[in-house]
Amino acid sequence: MRGAVEYQLIDADEHYYEPDDCFTRHIEARFRDETIRVRRDGDGLGRVFLRGRRTFMSVMPGDYASAPGALEGLFAGEVADGFTHREVINARDYPAFTARRDRLALMDEQGVQAAIMLPTLGVAVEYDLRSDVALAYASLRAFNRWLEEDWGYGADGRIFGVPMLSLLDVDRALAELHRVIAAGARLVHLCPGPAGARSPADPVFDPFWATVAEAGVPVVFHVSNSGYQHFYGTHWSENPDNPSHLQSPLQWALCNTERPVVDTFIALTLHNLFGRHPDVRILSIENGSSWLKPLFKTVDKAAALGRRGPMLGGPLPPRPSEALAGHLWVCPFPEDDVTGLIGAIGADHVLFGSDYPHPEGLREPRDFAGRLEGCDAAITRQVLRGNTAALLGLPDHTPALAN
Repeated sequence: MRGAVEYQLIDADEHYYEPDDCFTRHIEARFRDETIRVRRDGDGLGRVFLRGRRTFMSVMPGDYASAPGALEGLFAGEVADGFTHREVINARDYPAFTARRDRLALMDEQGVQAAIMLPTLGVAVEYDLRSDVALAYASLRAFNRWLEEDWGYGADGRIFGVPMLSLLDVDRALAELHRVIAAGARLVHLCPGPAGARSPADPVFDPFWATVAEAGVPVVFHVSNSGYQHFYGTHWSENPDNPSHLQSPLQWALCNTERPVVDTFIALTLHNLFGRHPDVRILSIENGSSWLKPLFKTVDKAAALGRRGPMLGGPLPPRPSEALAGHLWVCPFPEDDVTGLIGAIGADHVLFGSDYPHPEGLREPRDFAGRLEGCDAAITRQVLRGNTAALLGLPDHTPALAN
């Protein structure tokens, strides 16, 4: 059964599981022993190390994962026993989760024309690398070169890998930005949260934002390890060294999920990024959307209350929320109020994302269509393919699905 629509989908949130050598295959020789490495012991699990120490993502996430959509009920409120693995799989037993050719065949079966493809391990490493800027950029360059080789940036119009960038150093960021754009990248990724001790909208980063704006390359903020457990959770009696699978309930509430991205979008707005760079486009992927309406109120109220204070990025417009809404595209969680999000930001700024094949997402990408019941056909098509097609520079015409 094909689901409620008879056209191919364009998915704004899909993932691969990385191989052990994603950081080492193309690393420069002088960094080879320093970068993110995977060691395997007798139990078959790949343990992730940086300079001999375990990282935030302590085990290769594909080695012991729940099946696609296995945790969907947890977030829809149907189960209450926490973030535990169900229907455990090893991604290496599923070639479509680790290899491009097999993924394309699966996309054909699922009725997915194209997908934005994001990391699983790769979004969790920047904070661990922050103390050595040269190593951080060497590692991200190596990862991006692996990504170009194994998945690509969408030259075929189907799989759009997203290179990982960082604002730890503006000159190094620009060098890698120019390189990946020349290699064909249609999007780039930044980790939510502060860039070192700076706002990502600090004018010192204007050359980066001017470059993505001129190139027409949207910037993706996907849920990541933003380091909040270190510089924020420690003020709330929490152990900052808990790995990803042992984060406490308070760490999930205060240090992960939506807080880093909400703080980031507040900073981008109130530090006037959009006033200085009106062609910048921002994508929020796998951060949910329940925070959006309160955020609009927050930035407008804060701008009014702080109107006599210093303004890092220049004077703000009367309603900063409108500037944010005009530059932001949001991919909601499947359990979110999607029609409410459409009412808050407009149908042309809402993206469909399945999170496939992660357990928190959907069992099948087309299952998202049920979240749009009650929307007219034009809006449904916008969300399920048209908006992401426009961001990727793809035409919005598609052949009907085969019977």
